[in-house]
Amino acid sequence: MSTNLLSFLISTSLLLLLSSVFSFKNGVFAFEERKIAETHHLHLLQLSSLLPSDSCKSSSSSSQGLDEKTFLKVIHKHGPCSNLNQQSKPKSPTHTQILAQDQSRVKSIHSKLSKNSGEELATDATTIPAKDGSTVGSGNYIVNVGIGTPKKDLSLIFDTGSDLTWTQCQPCAKSCYQQKEPIFDPSTSNTYTNITCGTALCGSLASATGNTFNCASSTCVYGIQYGDSSFSIGFFGKEKLTLTPTDTFDSFYFGCGQNNQGLFGGAAGLLGLGRDKLSLVSQTAQKYKKIFSYCLPSSSSSTGFLTFGGSPSKSAKFTPLSTLSIGSSFYGLDFTAISVGGQKLAISPSVFSNAGTIIDSGTVITRLPPAAYSALSSAFKKLMSKYPSAPALSILDTCYDFSKYSTISVPKIGLFFNGGVQMDIDATGIFYVNDPTQVCLAFAANGDASDVAIIGNTQQKTLEVVYDGAANRVGFASGGCS
Repeated sequence: MSTNLLSFLISTSLLLLLSSVFSFKNGVFAFEERKIAETHHLHLLQLSSLLPSDSCKSSSSSSQGLDEKTFLKVIHKHGPCSNLNQQSKPKSPTHTQILAQDQSRVKSIHSKLSKNSGEELATDATTIPAKDGSTVGSGNYIVNVGIGTPKKDLSLIFDTGSDLTWTQCQPCAKSCYQQKEPIFDPSTSNTYTNITCGTALCGSLASATGNTFNCASSTCVYGIQYGDSSFSIGFFGKEKLTLTPTDTFDSFYFGCGQNNQGLFGGAAGLLGLGRDKLSLVSQTAQKYKKIFSYCLPSSSSSTGFLTFGGSPSKSAKFTPLSTLSIGSSFYGLDFTAISVGGQKLAISPSVFSNAGTIIDSGTVITRLPPAAYSALSSAFKKLMSKYPSAPALSILDTCYDFSKYSTISVPKIGLFFNGGVQMDIDATGIFYVNDPTQVCLAFAANGDASDVAIIGNTQQKTLEVVYDGAANRVGFASGGCS
């Protein structure tokens, strides 16, 4: 073999070897980069993971303990997994509209909790003045339940910030908005009865709805308004509720709406999961012990779950419900601190304790006391300084243009509660995305330091949030669904 040929073979072998080593190192480098990101409290994620798909994806859910619980599928009402209003195919609201509607919900909550709030709805069930209806909130999630005998399946928004369950009913005395399923007709059910005026049950509507109503003949009339001109008014009744084929309740008290207005996204009404004695949680307490949990999916193109009963998740970390006075309906938490990139922010505890905090499934964007939001935004901006900023989107003022990036590194955010419980926000729960040129931190400041803080549903994504009403605690477990 010639010297030149031998040298060529040796050089080629060395090149191949170096190429292999380099390829291996590339893989190691990528792995190490992810490890470094995790070590330095960063999420390294593909931009595409923040964008919803046009088709419904089956979501994986943690199976731990779900076999012993009553399980309902959770769907985002505006996403491709939802078949609400499939025939008319209405346009989904814009992000600006969603955030404006979210602000209306927050104002309604703040008003309800305000010491100066004492407004009541008019007592005429058929002539209440109606403005242009908005929604009970936006970014809401729906579940399917059965009402009546024979059972009629209805899609209802589930809401931890409301107590009374209601659905539209025939005949519509004044107005009914468009919904996907046929409107429930109590005259066709063998198990429907009206609640009589003057009874203790009728009197309990005041705490569940915040409104006192007159009677229609001898029938108890309910009315509920959501602060943005959406409302439901009708007869207070008793009916059979079916959650699953094996989980039925013969004496479930609910609102049978004869006059309803609002853009509820095609849902037939609302499932109240608050703490009042008329909520679904309280009415089913004998069976489920006031235990329920849910997981909101990572995007509107995936599904999550809502469960009732069983044993609370063993992996959940629990914090006691707050003892601060925040009304009988809401789930209050003692918020203590925020971390960004692994570092707790220098925020005085009094900033959080001044007005208190609730966790709410129907609010989209988490609202913080002004001082807390300012600290969060400043720390986040420092760690995101290499990315170009973008204009504000409605109430969201910390925004970025990621259009030239396929991968981004984002500081992790943690929320801390009484007992040292840390709620680690999933990467998909940090941002609210308009499009790749406008991706915004999904937090906003309250208008006043005395306004209650609200943990919104964007920050709850992929977590199993566990409500243990009997033990007066709320827990968080990561990886509940995807």
